Amino acid sequence: MLRKTPLNQTHREMNAKMVDFGGWDMPLHYGSQLDEHHKVRQDAGMFDVSHMLPIDIKGANARGFLRQLVANNVDKLSIPGKALYTCMLTPEGGVIDDLIVYFLSETWFRIVVNAGTADKDVDWIFKQRDAAAPGLEISPRRDLAMVAVQGPNARAKVWQVIPGAKAATEELKLFQSVTLNHFFIARTGYTGEDGFEIMLPAEESPAFWKALHGEGVAPAGLGARDTLRLEAGMNLYGQDMDETTSPLESGLGWTVDLKSERDFIGKQALLDSTVTQHLVGLLLLDRGVLRSHQKVVAQHDGREFEGEITSGGFSPTINQSIALARIAIEIVPDEEVHVLVRDKKLRAKVVKYPFVRNGKVLT
Repeated sequence: MLRKTPLNQTHREMNAKMVDFGGWDMPLHYGSQLDEHHKVRQDAGMFDVSHMLPIDIKGANARGFLRQLVANNVDKLSIPGKALYTCMLTPEGGVIDDLIVYFLSETWFRIVVNAGTADKDVDWIFKQRDAAAPGLEISPRRDLAMVAVQGPNARAKVWQVIPGAKAATEELKLFQSVTLNHFFIARTGYTGEDGFEIMLPAEESPAFWKALHGEGVAPAGLGARDTLRLEAGMNLYGQDMDETTSPLESGLGWTVDLKSERDFIGKQALLDSTVTQHLVGLLLLDRGVLRSHQKVVAQHDGREFEGEITSGGFSPTINQSIALARIAIEIVPDEEVHVLVRDKKLRAKVVKYPFVRNGKVLT
């Protein structure tokens, strides 16, 4: 039996094409994935992300617990509502999950984990809690729905729907959040556009979704979400990183604090490791489409290197195929590589990612 978000029936009423996404019954699109992608880049679209899981961590030692649990340093969080992107690692330095930590008070932090890893994340967090901080209260919040409203006009349209939201969030900076009545509003997202990710009581989410739709916010599904995040150069767990890969070889070194004296799970393994690969962007020069798991071959200083595409697809904004690929650190932007596609060698250019941010093509 597939799990359903509180908006499942609403998606069906809007004629969404529903698919099995990691055990969840989720909308792939509502008619045109391409139109949904462009709507987010040019105006505003909304995504049901209620399959993701908020987890509240409460107690006197909440900060100390998170100092050990995650790779980024939660001591950066000093202003209530501030958010931090980070990874949770195995002792061997592999990525259990990537997540966002919100600082609400010294005794209350909220983290949001991915849907496909939620069960193992909860088990891991409870295991670490029991070992290091048994007094902490860990509360998975399946009573909350989550809606992401993204695009250049997203914030203005949310302001039309939530009374008082403009005054409460107009000065909100990126990676900050605020609680307004029963809404938790964060200026975060997974599309490379401005907007909000909003948590609210599950039973109120269908009316909220329909109100946004009434203001011209287009419903968007998993298909557009994936092309948008790929253009924005944002990692997808299970493709661009997992427990077998280090954040240092997945373009996530900036989320890891190795400078402070603070210890955390996986730190020593990262310090002892030698990084030989990194994540790069690819822009296809020949006709075709780049896909995950395709082999990448590069020549550099008389040596041949092999790598692999971790995420790939067609970019509607650039009108060209793009990818993220893990390959030897010797291979740098502006070099040309070959991607093996159906026994053919297609030319691709190594580029810096993101490819697109805030509606602008960067490559």
